[in-house]
Amino acid sequence: MVEKTGNPSLPIEITPTEDTFKTPNIETIVLGDLTWINIEKPTRVETEYLAKHFPFHQLDLDDTLSRVQRPKIDEYPDYLFIVLHFPVWQKEAQIASATQISIFVSKNYVVTLHNGDIRQLRELFQNCKANEINRQENMTRGSAFLVYRIIDILVDRCFIILDRILGWLDSVENAVFDENVETAVEIARLRRDIIAQRRIIWPLRTVIGELATKLHRYMTTDLDVYFGDVMDHLNKIWDTMDECKEIVEIYKDTDYVLSNERLGKIMRVLTVLSTVAIPAAIISSIYGMNVRLPGDVDSPHGLKTLVVLGIIMLLSSVFMLVFFKRKRWI
Repeated sequence: MVEKTGNPSLPIEITPTEDTFKTPNIETIVLGDLTWINIEKPTRVETEYLAKHFPFHQLDLDDTLSRVQRPKIDEYPDYLFIVLHFPVWQKEAQIASATQISIFVSKNYVVTLHNGDIRQLRELFQNCKANEINRQENMTRGSAFLVYRIIDILVDRCFIILDRILGWLDSVENAVFDENVETAVEIARLRRDIIAQRRIIWPLRTVIGELATKLHRYMTTDLDVYFGDVMDHLNKIWDTMDECKEIVEIYKDTDYVLSNERLGKIMRVLTVLSTVAIPAAIISSIYGMNVRLPGDVDSPHGLKTLVVLGIIMLLSSVFMLVFFKRKRWI
């Protein structure tokens, strides 16, 4: 948690840009004293609008446009500023990347800014906007409960990605023992994805663990149990990720051992074949020299000599095979 000093309520000087006169892309839901403002794909236009109508610190508004912020909670007298990261699967890159969700929360409002990458968050807002029952269910218990509902849905969504990883692990396991030549590449991709998601989930646990305490001043009812349930889900996700990491390391080692074993078998067969052929190669090379030898093909007994040499080559090869078998080399 980072606490920034200074008075964020002071007027903020805004430098006009080419987008200044564009209409902000802002959606709003109002229920009683609580307002939920949702902004997808925020730009400088939306942050300038928020700067004019809310006492938000300019540094926080800049953070909503940044993709390199770490998950955090900034606490002010009038509001909390929360930055969270959640994994989003990138199909082309075959890896999960972090998408940022920024939340401003006070007693009478909740402002969410995100890139629109998470379908469940968009659906939650649209359902609350279109359906009175959903609006009452999520917004009547105050801003802190609405933040809990948003985070709960986002954390539960992580289980969908976790199920995909578990399915991927099963396919990799089958590939390891099916002698698939592409297994090493698939294991490397899986390891990279697991590492990326662990990097996203780890700081998220810390921030959400502190969030219940920071939101107490905006709670109309005790929400410790609810946030405790979210933490249980996050801990389960983390433990499963940790287990997946250990399993994929085992698969990597197993694939390495099996690959070496397969290579060893191939090399052993090739070595035996080349060794068995050595006597024949020696004899044939001797009689292939351009000199006169006893029993030459041109001599009267040349045909008999060829037969005898063939038998000698065959017997030497059989002898070497028997010798290798008794030594248990083959």
